[in-house]
Amino acid sequence: MWFPRPVYEALPYAYGLIGAAAVLAAFVVESAPHGLLLTIGVIALTAGLVVWMRRKEYRAAHAEYDPRSIED
Repeated sequence: MWFPRPVYEALPYAYGLIGAAAVLAAFVVESAPHGLLLTIGVIALTAGLVVWMRRKEYRAAHAEYDPRSIED
């Protein structure tokens, strides 16, 4: 599945925002399923961090290589 670049770049932040909102709602909202919200929040925060870190490592590793050196 392909996303437009702005959507693709915003995904880790969206995951983090959703996760933070779910964790906050687990503590603030009294009539909510606290365990479920906390679980969803932690999973979303973890997913956002993993995506962000993987992109950072991938971009750092590929910045070291000159793509023109293979063709020459």
